[in-house]
Amino acid sequence: MSKRLSFMKYPKALKPLLDFSAAMHECGLEAPLVELVLMRVSQINGCAYCMDMHSKDARAAGETEQRLYVLAGWREASFYSERECAAFEWAEAVTRLGEHGVSDAVYDRARASFSEEELLSLTLLVGLINTWNRINVSFQTPAGSYKPAAKQAA
Repeated sequence: MSKRLSFMKYPKALKPLLDFSAAMHECGLEAPLVELVLMRVSQINGCAYCMDMHSKDARAAGETEQRLYVLAGWREASFYSERECAAFEWAEAVTRLGEHGVSDAVYDRARASFSEEELLSLTLLVGLINTWNRINVSFQTPAGSYKPAAKQAA
């Protein structure tokens, strides 16, 4: 893909989104779950840059390759927890809202695994990554060069 606009050179315009990103990584949800949700939504949206980033961050945080490779088929895999599956289902429904929004059944399964505050945090996280996906896909940000932060890789 060709690079269209180098949006990171506009830190003032990105500051609210960067601040939101930092806050969401401190939202109280467990870090491995956060990375898997970010990865799953990025898969749905076809954002190669974000898939590259979040697969590397997840690996740096100790996630297994098997769980990353099989993430798109999480429904058929037995090695994701009930909480993770509820998060993936919620993230997919929120990302693909469609005409009727998120069903009561999906909401009920999510609420069985998440408190109200956690579900709000999860929903904000999904909204955040959808925004980053749309920016990176729109400007065709090339994948492959991302390096995990030193604190995560240590």
